[in-house]
Amino acid sequence: MARLACSLSISFLILLVFVPEVSGSTNVVSYRPAGTEGSVPLQECPSKCEFRCSTTSHKKPCLFFCNYCCQKCLCVPSGTVGNKEECPCYNNMKTQEGKPKCP
Repeated sequence: MARLACSLSISFLILLVFVPEVSGSTNVVSYRPAGTEGSVPLQECPSKCEFRCSTTSHKKPCLFFCNYCCQKCLCVPSGTVGNKEECPCYNNMKTQEGKPKCP
């Protein structure tokens, strides 16, 4: 009987340690596949945009707008050009003239 109580106590402790708290916690990090909206943490925007703008000849404006879009959408499309369909928010941001805002 003591063995059963001990094993139940250990099982309960394991559940407390290894099962993340889900109910209303703001510290829970949800998984998002790479390239989807919300997949880039805010602090990673500069490095993701550095790669995204690495092949352009207009580096300064590319970095400015890429970082702006990344902060709004928390997403940067993969690669250095194209693939904008991975991030609809990033893809749908337009200038006043109706041109794409995000590189």
